[in-house]
Amino acid sequence: MIISGGIDLSMGFIMGLAAVVAAHVIGWANPLMPLPFAVLTGALAAILVAAIPGTVNGLLVSRLRVPPFIGTLGMFGVARGVAFLLAGGTTVPVSNSFFSTLGNGRIYNIPYVVIVAAVFVIIMHYILSQTRFGQHNYAIGANEQAARRAGINIKSHILKLYILSGMCAGLAGFLYAARFSAGAAQAGEPLLLDSVAAVVIGGASLFGGSGTILGTVAGAFVIAVIQYGLVFINVAPFWQFISVGVVIIISVLIDQAQRRFSGGRQSE
Repeated sequence: MIISGGIDLSMGFIMGLAAVVAAHVIGWANPLMPLPFAVLTGALAAILVAAIPGTVNGLLVSRLRVPPFIGTLGMFGVARGVAFLLAGGTTVPVSNSFFSTLGNGRIYNIPYVVIVAAVFVIIMHYILSQTRFGQHNYAIGANEQAARRAGINIKSHILKLYILSGMCAGLAGFLYAARFSAGAAQAGEPLLLDSVAAVVIGGASLFGGSGTILGTVAGAFVIAVIQYGLVFINVAPFWQFISVGVVIIISVLIDQAQRRFSGGRQSE
């Protein structure tokens, strides 16, 4: 999303909405079908429900020309409210042994959740680096007018991006519910800052046109090292937010300096 020059501020509570929906659906399906099928039903429900606000975001930005920051911020509030309404203002517990094993089990001492994340990262890396969709994404972020003149359907591409963003948040919500055996509306609230920080630290420009999936993974590791490092040296946890925020600011300043420098070199 950021590579294309946009942003999605709603994904934190779309994730929470998906976690609540997954918990409810699995709870309803448990008596009706085998446990693995109940979990699969919950996963599909979470991803499909999360695609709805993603589609609305895409239509607002691509068709109605609403600025991404404003449109997704509005959806942030809508998804938050719907998630809390569905959850009744509390968490939604799930009693399903297969679901709990998926969230907390290991194979060769590697958590299942990590394996799912690794597979998903590989798929997204391939899409972004090896497909026409990925190349169009870079082109739109670098120069939207030039991409339009090259025949790229900007509106369709942006709509697909926001749907994909919503579905990713839906998968994250499902995995959160599996990890804690409960759905919570606020599941993704603290992750919005970290997700943007991971992308920026990983080398992507907030102005669009550059960035990689693997760089984002590296950025996520940097954030984890900062946060857990502060815990290990007994620094108050509130300093984690300050440190990540400072890293974002520094990364943006470095990106701006690089853009000015490259612009100056090109003018010469």
